[in-house]
Amino acid sequence: MLKGFRDFMMRGNVVDMGVGIVIGSAFTAVVTGFVKAFLTPLVGVVVGATGDFSQYSFTVLHVTFPYGEFLNVFIAFMMTAAVLYFCVVLPVTKATARYLPKKPKAPKRPCPECLTEIPEAANRCSACTAVVGRVGVHIM
Repeated sequence: MLKGFRDFMMRGNVVDMGVGIVIGSAFTAVVTGFVKAFLTPLVGVVVGATGDFSQYSFTVLHVTFPYGEFLNVFIAFMMTAAVLYFCVVLPVTKATARYLPKKPKAPKRPCPECLTEIPEAANRCSACTAVVGRVGVHIM
């Protein structure tokens, strides 16, 4: 029983997932800190506020709607998403395209029986298992 648990825990994907979660939470703290320390005050400078909208509200029929809290969360979300996109996603995408170019895909053709796309060199359709001849090869 313990051997099975040990084997499960020592699998590469479990350890990789655990490391990914820990690094992800640390990365979240870094991005959140950057947004709070630099971007939120910058928004406050631009709009003439302190960067804290939590006191903003309006009242209708003696019911108060504190929309400032929503503004704080929404602005933080948008800035976090922008930081992640411009500082992580975009550079990684460009580096991947530059250093790991895509391999050209094998040419495909439709299966004459079911019209599923199959590789040009296929002898049999993987979807309907129909025997298909190669281009230029006659199968009897």
